[in-house]
Amino acid sequence: MSRFAPLPDPPYYAVIFTAQRTEGDHGYDAMAAQMVTLAEDQPGYIGAESTRDAGGLGITVSYWADEDSLKAWKEVAQHLLAQKLGKTRWYQHYTLRVARVERAYDGPEGR
Repeated sequence: MSRFAPLPDPPYYAVIFTAQRTEGDHGYDAMAAQMVTLAEDQPGYIGAESTRDAGGLGITVSYWADEDSLKAWKEVAQHLLAQKLGKTRWYQHYTLRVARVERAYDGPEGR
């Protein structure tokens, strides 16, 4: 199974969430799994890629067909709860960036 999201030809949107976790789980893993399942059911969701290092720094990039889709995802009630818990329980610091992807390239050949 590939860890790369199955992306269409651009344009599309990317939401880049970089966060430093606090120590301990405190329900994080269960909520993260629930958010993946919930996002997959949202109109305009394309996919996501995520990684976390041993020190707790993680980067998740979710991909969306258009800006309206990602704005609607931001307002989903269960996602709003996860955002609140992230601020109060799970993250020491985070940065969120939204970008419109204009070009994308793959490589190397022969994979």
